Amino acid sequence: MALPQEEHTLMTTQFAEAHGFERRDVTLANWRTAPFSRFSFGHADEVVPSARISAGAEEPEGAPVVSDLMRQSLPEGLAGQPDVGAYLHYAHTDAFVLMKAGRIVAEHYAPNAGIDQRHIVFSISKSLTALVIATLEAEGLMDPDAPVTSLLPEAAGSAYGDCTIRDVLDMRVSLAFDEAYLNTDGAYARYRRATLWNPADPSQPDETLLAFLLTLKKDAHPHGGAHFYASPNSDLLGILIERATGERYADVLSTRLWKPLGARNHASVTVDAEGTARAAGGISVTARDLARVGEMLRNGGMVAGNRLIPEAWLADMLTAGDHQAWVDGKSNFFPKGRYRSQWYQSGEPDGAFCAIGIHGQWLYVDPSTETVIVKLSSQPNPLDDELKHDNFAFFRALSAWTA
Repeated sequence: MALPQEEHTLMTTQFAEAHGFERRDVTLANWRTAPFSRFSFGHADEVVPSARISAGAEEPEGAPVVSDLMRQSLPEGLAGQPDVGAYLHYAHTDAFVLMKAGRIVAEHYAPNAGIDQRHIVFSISKSLTALVIATLEAEGLMDPDAPVTSLLPEAAGSAYGDCTIRDVLDMRVSLAFDEAYLNTDGAYARYRRATLWNPADPSQPDETLLAFLLTLKKDAHPHGGAHFYASPNSDLLGILIERATGERYADVLSTRLWKPLGARNHASVTVDAEGTARAAGGISVTARDLARVGEMLRNGGMVAGNRLIPEAWLADMLTAGDHQAWVDGKSNFFPKGRYRSQWYQSGEPDGAFCAIGIHGQWLYVDPSTETVIVKLSSQPNPLDDELKHDNFAFFRALSAWTA
């Protein structure tokens, strides 16, 4: 039933006053660009078809933790910002959670965000997907050393036809693909249309996500070489999870990770026209629930005395990444770093590791100081290498702070 005109006008006016634009201005063509991203990153399931990742019964979190940390001064020269609050504003932060020794000691939410509001985490989705695979390996349902074709025989003839699941997990697939986020007319644009993240192009045929993946070709070099970051790899992992279990990706993530974690809010994941999940970048979660993931990993894969992530998987994830493969991949970040099972290791003596998503999404864990940090953002530039380095320095400064 349509709203009365007066009520509809009031809602429209309130929205415009809160956001600086009207809801109808947010479209599939602009939802990842400023200023519209300030709204859409917290409401991705209103823009792209999505599936719910159930937490069971939702439990509201209550009030955010208020802390003097917002006025804590920062090391001189850190992006020119005098204190934590100023830095969070500078870095386009929507939601921020800082945990020390299992306790939330500071939180911040921008006016467009909230403690129980989901926020898209982009490529942190990759890291969550890999944790699900860790549980499936423990159940005997997936073998990372098996060929991709053992679960997806139709991948024969594509780039994935002769690689292992481990190659995919570690981004060491030989793939003729360019991760060009701003591409408008090439393979990456096709990829975005296949995931329903971009509007359809009437001049081009419609594709599903799986159909697109099976068109990708191998590059000239063998699999297992240099680190080569390509999001289609992680979407493939989501499809392999469905093949291994016979269940929908969203349901597997719910039963193997979200519910056992004790998440308080439902998560969601965007899906394509066939319902295939965007495992590489489509998950939306609350900041506190993402912090729970980091705290679980800091505690060795345990939650409330129960093992969620196998100890051997976690040890491998944190130590077995190939540094030379990382160097050969010519990354301009983490000079001592490694990449394993869709997670980044900083290579620093503190053992810090993290999951990172474009537009400023972070889950950062420093085991040496018992620190977990979540930063969810509406950063206009998808990459912004300078800000990425600023964020890393910011997290290290917070890790050194004693609550």
